[in-house]
Amino acid sequence: MNSSILRSVGRLLASLLLLASLYLLWRGHNAPGGGFAGGMMAAAAFVLLSVAYAPMVGWRAVRVSPLVLIPLGLGVALGSGFVGVVTGGVLLEGRWVTVEVGETVKLGTPLLFDVGVYLVVIGVALAVIVPLMGEE
Repeated sequence: MNSSILRSVGRLLASLLLLASLYLLWRGHNAPGGGFAGGMMAAAAFVLLSVAYAPMVGWRAVRVSPLVLIPLGLGVALGSGFVGVVTGGVLLEGRWVTVEVGETVKLGTPLLFDVGVYLVVIGVALAVIVPLMGEE
């Protein structure tokens, strides 16, 4: 009975956790949160799916192997550090771009770095936790 309740609300809760993780990621370079906190919340959403259904369901819900997310996230974070060098500054120097999407939004390399951390945290958490849960 308890697992049926978890299955009933699991997808909804996972969706809400993912939305909250994206909010933490977006706000993190200007307020508390960021790539690590958002990544942990997203990983918790995928682990919730694994607990509610089967161990590999959370792994497959990511759509990309967590073992691919780790080097991808490291590449994004490292690439954000080199933007300053390429534009005539120093390593890890912040650069910003202003985008008009109904209102003015400033996007910068700190957000790009946080995206890299977000991907690494999701990949590492799932690569460690899901195999510990056992086979399907």
